[in-house]
Amino acid sequence: MKVILLTDVKNVGKKNEIKEVAAGYARNYLIKHGFAVEATKRALEILQNQKNEAAADLKAKKQEALDLKEKLEKLTITFNVKSGTDGKLFGSINSGKIADELAKKHNITVDRRKFVDFENITKLGNYEVKVELFKEVIAKFKIEVIGW
Repeated sequence: MKVILLTDVKNVGKKNEIKEVAAGYARNYLIKHGFAVEATKRALEILQNQKNEAAADLKAKKQEALDLKEKLEKLTITFNVKSGTDGKLFGSINSGKIADELAKKHNITVDRRKFVDFENITKLGNYEVKVELFKEVIAKFKIEVIGW
C-alpha cells in the first residue's frame, strides 16, 4: 500500500515522502497513529500543492533577504564609546549591541547569532561586519567606533 508520510518515521522515511509499505502496517500503525495517509489521487494533489506553496514561500523569503542585504550594505553604524588613551575600549561591542543598534536606529531586525566570523570589537576604528540573512545571502556593512 502506498502512503504519504506526515512525519519522519524511523526506518520508513521522511516527512512528505511517498512510500510503499505493507497494508497491515499502514492501516494498523501509520494511519491509525497519524503518521501517514493513504496515497490517493486527492492526497497526492494536496501534497503537490503544499510543495508548490513551500517553494513559493522560500523564494519570497530569499527575495526579502536580498532586499534587506541591499539596504544593509549602504549603512554605516557609528558607536560613540568611552575609551582609553591607547584606543582600547572600556568594554566591547558585541553582536547583540550591533543588532540592538540596527533595530533602534534603522528598524532592521537581525538575529545576533547570525553574524559570520564575528569577534567582539575592543578597539577604536572602522570594521566590516558580515551577517547571514538567509541561506547563502550574506550582507556586509560597516561599523565605525569613535571614542570620547
